[in-house]
Order: sequence, then C-alpha cells, then structure tokens
Amino acid sequence: MAEGRIIRTCDRLIVLAALIAAPVVPVLAADPPRGGELSAYVRARAADAEGAADVAAHGYALALAADPGNEVIAIRAFREALAVGDMALARRALSVLEASNVAPADGALLRFADHVAARRWDAARASADRIGQGPLDFVGPVLNAWLTLETRTGDPLAVLDAGEGNAISRRYSNEARALLQIASGQSDAAKQTLQTMLASDQGSLDLRIAAARLFAGRGDKGTARALLAGNDPLIVAQREALGRGEKADAAFGAATLFVRLAGDLSTDDEPSPLVVLLTRAALLLDPSNDRATLLLAQALSNDGAGARALALIDRVRPRSPFHPLAERLRIGIFERTGDTDAAVQLAARFSAARDATADDARTLGDLLVSSDRYAEAADAYATAMARDPDGADWVLNLQRGGALEQAGRFDEALPFLRRAVELAPDEPVALNYLGYAQVERGMNLPDAQALLEKARRLKPDDPSITDSLAWAYVQRGQVAKALPLLEQAVVAEPGDVEINEHLGDAYWAAGRRYEARYAWRAASVHAGDEDKARLAAKLEHGVDAAR
Repeated sequence: MAEGRIIRTCDRLIVLAALIAAPVVPVLAADPPRGGELSAYVRARAADAEGAADVAAHGYALALAADPGNEVIAIRAFREALAVGDMALARRALSVLEASNVAPADGALLRFADHVAARRWDAARASADRIGQGPLDFVGPVLNAWLTLETRTGDPLAVLDAGEGNAISRRYSNEARALLQIASGQSDAAKQTLQTMLASDQGSLDLRIAAARLFAGRGDKGTARALLAGNDPLIVAQREALGRGEKADAAFGAATLFVRLAGDLSTDDEPSPLVVLLTRAALLLDPSNDRATLLLAQALSNDGAGARALALIDRVRPRSPFHPLAERLRIGIFERTGDTDAAVQLAARFSAARDATADDARTLGDLLVSSDRYAEAADAYATAMARDPDGADWVLNLQRGGALEQAGRFDEALPFLRRAVELAPDEPVALNYLGYAQVERGMNLPDAQALLEKARRLKPDDPSITDSLAWAYVQRGQVAKALPLLEQAVVAEPGDVEINEHLGDAYWAAGRRYEARYAWRAASVHAGDEDKARLAAKLEHGVDAAR
C-alpha cells in the first residue's frame, strides 16, 4: 500500500512537472523576432529541433542580444541555457521574462539558489514565498523553514507546520522535519520521525544519507553509522566517506530538497526540463553534490545530449561514493548513444571486478543480448545466478534460457525456460516464450498449446502472444482456429514480419493462395535479407518450396 501511494505521488509530480516546465509561455507580449535577430533565431530553432543544444543556445543568445526584451526568444534561451549550463544566459533570459510577468514558475527556484549562494536572505525569502504561491507551493514552506534556521529568526519547525498539508507537501515536509530536527539538536525526535519514514526505496536512501551526514556533522557518528548500516554498495561507500559530516544550513537543506524532487521526477527515458533546473540549482548551492550531477547527466542523456552527459560524469571523482553509480550510468549512456562496444567493454570490466555483483553480470548479459552475442550473454547470466542463487528469479531464468535458445542450444535452454514458468506461472511473457519455443520445434505441441492459451487468457490484447497461439494451432492442423487470431494480430502489428508470414502460411494451408501471397508481400516490406529470400521463394512457389 505504501509503495502504491509513493507511485501515485510521483505520477502527480510528473504531471505537475510537465505543466511547470512547458517549453513555451502561453501568452507573450512580444512579437516574434524580426529583422536582424530573425536569422539567429531561425538558426537556433533549427539547431534546437536537431538536438544541437550548444548551437541553439548560442543562436538564442545572439537573438536575445539583438532584441533584449523579446519574451519569445527569452523562454527558449532560458531552457537551452539551462541544458548547456550557460547560467549567465539563463539568468539574462529569466530577467526578460520576469520583467514582462511571464516567467515560468520554476524560474523562482534558480533565483532562490542564487540568493542563498550569495547569502541575500531577504531576497531568498521573497523567492521562497513566490515559489510557495505557485504550482510548487509545497516547496515554499520547506525552503522558508531552512531560511529560518539559517537566519535564526524563529522556529523552523513552526514555519514548516504552517504550510498547508496535502499528500505531496506532507511527504517532503516530513523529510525536511527530520533533517531540521537534527539541525536543531532534537536528536531523539529526529530518530522517531525517521523511523516512520525510512524504507528501501531510492527516496529513503537519499534521506538516510542526508540524515547521516547531519548527525556526523553534529559529532554523533554512532547514529550516523547506524543509519548507514547494511551491505548496499552505495551505503557502504557513504559510511566509509562520512568524515566530519555536513553543516546544516539553508544551502544544504535546499540542495537536498531539489535533489529529492529531481530524483522523484527522473525517468529512464523521458527528458525533463524541471529536472535539469532542479539539479542545476542544487549544484549552485552544493557544487560537490554528485547525486545532483548524476541526475543531471541522466536528464541530459534522456534529451539526446550524450556527450554533455558523459562530460558531467567525468566530474565524479574516483573516491566519491557515487563513482560506481557514475560508471554504471556511463554504460547506459554509451548504449543509448549507440556505442555498444564501449558499453560492453565497460560492463565486462565491472563484471570481472573482485567485488562485482550479480547485477553487474546481469547488465553485461543484457548488453550482449542487444549485440546478438547470445552465447556470451548466457555465460553472463550464469555468472549472475552463481553470485546470487537466491536472486535467480523468473526473469533471470528466462533471460538465461532465452540467450541459450538464441545461441542454438535449446536442450540447455529448456530447463531454465521451464524454471521461469515454474517460478511465475501467471507471467504471460514466460508462458509465451516457453510455449512458442517448443511450437517452433514441433515439440510437446499439446503442452505448448496449453501454455499459450493460458498466456492469451492473461494478456488477450498482446499480438505476439496471439500470433504464438495461432501458430500452435497451425502446427496442429487447426487452421480454422488460427486464421481469426492471425488476422487480429496483423491488425495490431501490421509491420511485423513474422506475424504476416504466419498469416500467409495459414492462408496457403487453407487454400487461399491469393491472400497468402498478399500477406507474404506485406511481410517482405520490412524483412531483412535472409527473410526476404525465404519470402521470395514462397511468393514464387508456395510454402513447400520454401522449406
């Protein structure tokens, strides 16, 4: 139940982020660029569309210099400047938007960070109040509480309590409460607050690390180490790197909050302008915050800026507790940018290390599968199983069995495929793989058909499973049962080569030769060379000649 609430809260945050960090301002007073600045603006837009953020930011800077009050240019300049790290341009563009009262809501976060870094407390409080009046209203009370602690102008916990309590605000307010209790010397109260909040998710890990650093900063190394107990590699590294801990001030509190928000908003493949701004602001307050650096690198990578993301990762020093995570992120960026060989080499180095984990071997296996190196992938998955026998779940069994099957070693694959189904008897993916692998080889057809029928009951709208079951029917001579399913699957996946070919074969078996050739031609459109040759033979001579 708690996990479900966290997921739903994160979903709401992501929707909120999309609204806050929209790429354009809905209503702008200025006209589109004209005259001398138009050329620079057009080039910048073209570069923006191509993902060339550096070129785009430079173009927007030129256009804004030519027309300093133009909000149309300014909003694009603001976002591109944040993406490339040109904070001077970001501030200049934001000033234009503020002057016209069309600044995006998240712009106040950058202003807040600047004011805190410069110790301009009144201006920082004004920015926090502005944040608290917008869509990020739940952030304002937390920031004001940290400012109250910094300036010693009242009770920071009372400021926190004054904020309105909805589901999102309570979550972040309670985390801030624990940290502010530590900072205020209320150690016992802080421990009780933490006890009700800490779990095994990434957000709890961030909170655990922040709290431990504050306890260490107050000289309570015992509590700090207790918070960092366990064998998680990041926790172990943080425990070893505690040192003197952290001073509790507004910069620490705001940076911690910004990183927490960025972590909640980060996804594996979606770019987020708000994550970029949050992490840039956190790094203004705490330039050594490697967690912020990695979240920023991930966000830039998601937006297609792989080279810039890799340059950020290079800033994480080898002695940092986050260095292993940085290198693992580097693997993912190599893969995303198409440098699969570099990704495999780095993953292989990790997997061969003395302290390598099952996950390291599993990552290597996944990369080898994507490179069609199935036999090596099977070995990597075997290593993962050997390192953590209790962690050999149905997915890992399916991955190992699938790699062996693709490597042409089906006899070795079969026990792992069966074990995957045994561990997860209601997982359509496992049922489909085992069932179809046997159907393809004409093995155990009644049992394979039963597996596929169950898979389709569990996931009736999956065209791949529908095709698998239909093909089992074809193999068993039940063509009349197969045809409606294949036709349904083709409608769902009209460009799938295998489904179209299966449909053609079934039409041929039913004596519908014209429709069979039509389906094979449809399959040929997207087929590779080997498949094209087989399909050409079918088009010329029918099924029997192509075997």
